[in-house]
This record gives sequence, structure tokens and C-alpha cells, in this order.
Amino acid sequence: MIAIALIRPRRPRTDDAEIIRLIRTELMPLSHTANPNDAKTIRELPKRLRQGVTFVISRKKTSMPLGFLHLYVIGDILQYDMLAIHPDHRGKHWGRLLMAHGEAYGRSKNCTLARLFVDKGNDKAHILYQRLGFTTVRYYDFIRCYEMNKPLAP
Repeated sequence: MIAIALIRPRRPRTDDAEIIRLIRTELMPLSHTANPNDAKTIRELPKRLRQGVTFVISRKKTSMPLGFLHLYVIGDILQYDMLAIHPDHRGKHWGRLLMAHGEAYGRSKNCTLARLFVDKGNDKAHILYQRLGFTTVRYYDFIRCYEMNKPLAP
């Protein structure tokens, strides 16, 4: 059976609770700099989401997010910030679809480079990004993250 989903812009009123839950349960435990029980960090997440662009993957236009991608455009750089897929919905290539959607968005904004950071120990994500054409350019010991880049052709 083929899993069907669509990618749409984030709707803060209906999506943010699930997006923040995914950040707390799927991303923060992998981070060496964020704690899912840090109330200040959790309170700042809606502001962080407002400062960039967030795409959601869901079954229908109005259904709950099954995953999301958050990114920024900084000059000519597409900066991927967060990607998470609900554990019950992994293995369907939805992370790849979200990344491709983000890349297309970056190209539409004239970005020439895509950049992301992946936490040390998050080997599955690191491998995914390599398969998507990203190369590791450096390691930042103080945040325990790898910087990965990918040129974006026009």
C-alpha cells in the first residue's frame, strides 16, 4: 500500500502543538545543547517557528502534521533548521520529500547553497543528508554538531 501525503505551509493555530511535541520528543533528545524539559527553550519555540518558514507533511490539508521541516533564507543560503517525522510514519521517504520541497523553495529564493547542522550521534540523519548530496565541511566541538553543505544549481 502506498502512503499518500501532501506538503503544505504550517498553520500555527492547528499545527504548532504537534510540531513542538515532535521537537521535544524527537529532536531535543538528540541535541547536546537543548533540554526538552527547559521551559524557556520550549516557550521560545513558537517565536523561532515564526522567524523562518515551516512546511508540514500531512494526510490532508486540515489533518495533523506527520512531520515538518523548518528553514531560513539568509542571503543566498538556504539554512535548514529542523526536520522531524513522527516515529510511526518513518520509512516512507517523507523526510526526503520535505528536504526536496525545501530545496525547491530555496531555489525560488535564489539560494546557491543549502546548509544544515546535524548533531553528533544522529547517524541516521547524517547518512540521509549525505544521500541527498550534502557533504560534511566541519565539526563544531562546542555544540557537538557537523556542518553540512550542498550547492544549489539554479
